[in-house]
Amino acid sequence: MSEITSSLNGPVEYELQPGKKYSWCQCGRSKTQPFCDQVSHKGTGIEPKDFTVSQTRKVWLCMCKQTKMPPYCDGTHNKLKKN
Repeated sequence: MSEITSSLNGPVEYELQPGKKYSWCQCGRSKTQPFCDQVSHKGTGIEPKDFTVSQTRKVWLCMCKQTKMPPYCDGTHNKLKKN
């Protein structure tokens, strides 16, 4: 299994729409962060997290990829070592 990478140490805000299927990138390699590009994770053993929402809502999506509540930010980035 490959290591998870991250390009940003903090969340990004998105307004999600009901009925739309989202694929959150868990490997950190996608060119369309925070969403999966359906290509970059191949061969890593890491799969995207598919999800939907039941109503329009603004959310903070995790970009550090260490959240315990994927795909949502849980503040874990505040505890990570900063480079």
